[in-house]
Amino acid sequence: MSRLQLKRVYDAPGRSDGARVLVDRLWPRGIAKDKAAIDLWLKDIAPSSDLRKKFHGHPEAWDDFVSAYKRELTGTAAQLAAAELEALMRKGTVTLLYAARDDTHNNAVALKTWLEKRS
Repeated sequence: MSRLQLKRVYDAPGRSDGARVLVDRLWPRGIAKDKAAIDLWLKDIAPSSDLRKKFHGHPEAWDDFVSAYKRELTGTAAQLAAAELEALMRKGTVTLLYAARDDTHNNAVALKTWLEKRS
């Protein structure tokens, strides 16, 4: 059974991270690609730019964001990215990386919940 965990991309990589997967559409500011220790960047599983902009900085609208994001996750590109992510999860620990400062209200939290319900 794989372990799915979350980590801010700005935090130092750890031995227990397993496969490190960036699940943001934009590359995080201030992180050099050669030092990021990111194994896979799944832009297609991230919320659309419109959705991200609409809910950025509005934690009170969390439930609306999660509902809208779940609808986006039914799209073809997102489903292909999810299949790739689930294949990694079958091999071992996967750490979903995100850049948001809010550790409670971000797409990686919503994605983790969605993935755990699927499996």
